[in-house]
Amino acid sequence: MIAFEALSKDFGATRAVNALTATIEPGQVTGFLGPNGAGKSTTMRMILGLDAPSSGQALVNSVPYAQLRYPLHTVGAHISGTAGHPGHTPRTFLKSLAQCNRIPASRVDEVLAEVGLQPVAGKRIGGFSLGMRQRLGIAAALLGDPQILILDEPMNGLDAEGISWIRQLMRTRAERGGTIFVSSHLMSEVQQVADQLILIGRGALITQAPTQELIKQFTEPVITVRSPQAAALAGLLLQPGVEVNATAGDRLEVIGLPLEAIGASAFAGGIELHELSVAHGSLENAYNQLTHDTVEYSTELAGRVGSK
Repeated sequence: MIAFEALSKDFGATRAVNALTATIEPGQVTGFLGPNGAGKSTTMRMILGLDAPSSGQALVNSVPYAQLRYPLHTVGAHISGTAGHPGHTPRTFLKSLAQCNRIPASRVDEVLAEVGLQPVAGKRIGGFSLGMRQRLGIAAALLGDPQILILDEPMNGLDAEGISWIRQLMRTRAERGGTIFVSSHLMSEVQQVADQLILIGRGALITQAPTQELIKQFTEPVITVRSPQAAALAGLLLQPGVEVNATAGDRLEVIGLPLEAIGASAFAGGIELHELSVAHGSLENAYNQLTHDTVEYSTELAGRVGSK
């Protein structure tokens, strides 16, 4: 388990993290979201002892990271976006980490195979693409087979296959009881993989909630209706507080009315329906609503996204 207890960090007169209190539980993937400059990377660095808190503390299994004797057995982290010296090879880089943490050398080839780098294990890291370096960083995080994984933007630079792979990796390890703490700006991916979300803005906690609960709470459901009499149905449904959009000749999207009310209106009007279904909003819409006032650099368009 990871715990933040009134965790704060100041850089001169700037407070990067502000009295953050939250818990990341085992057995689930916890997404860590916030605008650029919100303090996400600084928070992750404080978990790993790379930045010292100005006040409060970050704990791993109830102790500071620095007190873990062989930390790679407990926590695997990839937060820098790159891994290894350009002159090293993946194998020499991982072997050095293994020796420092009393990890069997055989584990190096196991993780290289797991992340798909076995064919280039002897090539110099300096020639690697961003995606290859991401895979190497994740290999380093997995080296000690830790129960806790901390990943900062792990999908950057990965192709579609790589994104699918890292998504499955996180889900599998969580299902086995692991604690996964991941930050990403790819909202659609976070929505697919995260059980819980922690949102921060300007260093302070905005909310911590289950992903689906947060989406339902902060977005309105969209009802899709298909009918050969779509125009007539739209006329019946239009009223104050209801939005009806025609997205195709026979298709409407309705916001502001429950599915049952739409069905009742169609029945009363003698209108034939071919589809009546509901979909909740996206994490992106909920995120934009929750973080709009904490975005450091915002555009007029960005401010309107998800504002319904």
